[in-house]
Amino acid sequence: MIKKENDFKIEAVLDIAKKMCLAARTAPKARGVDLLEIAVISGDTIQKLSKKMKEIGERESHQTFLRDCESILHSQAIVLIGTKVKTIGLKYCSFCGKPNCAEAEKAGVICSYNSGDLGIAIGSAVSVAENHRVDNRIMYSVGKAVVDMEMLGKEVKVAYGIPLSVSSKNPFFDRK
Repeated sequence: MIKKENDFKIEAVLDIAKKMCLAARTAPKARGVDLLEIAVISGDTIQKLSKKMKEIGERESHQTFLRDCESILHSQAIVLIGTKVKTIGLKYCSFCGKPNCAEAEKAGVICSYNSGDLGIAIGSAVSVAENHRVDNRIMYSVGKAVVDMEMLGKEVKVAYGIPLSVSSKNPFFDRK
């Protein structure tokens, strides 16, 4: 029996995407508070996301969204990682610009630790992709469309997307 790459490529990329999700979940979190939402999309859902990104790009005259909406169409899967916005209950911090978490919650600001935890999780996830030699790129444009579409739930206010591709050239860097 001969199995050619195209016979298993999507399945293999989805398997690596799942491993990326596990790496993101187990990444360290401030005070052990886990506010992450993590998912994998593929197939028609990527098409829908691309359409939303194009809509944003055209509405906002934003070239990054217009470029990225095309490049994600070359991905076999996209890992989505977002965070809910909630303070972690510190008496003293002020990294968000407010004197404490109680004041930050009143003002509705995003806790610095939410964003930090998200970044650490993303780093853990992309390390898995790199270890398996899967082309990827962290995209805020994907994340913004995901938040607008509420793909990770209404509570997620900050997100990123990590499109994954196996091809002869990385479509997320080697682009027009």
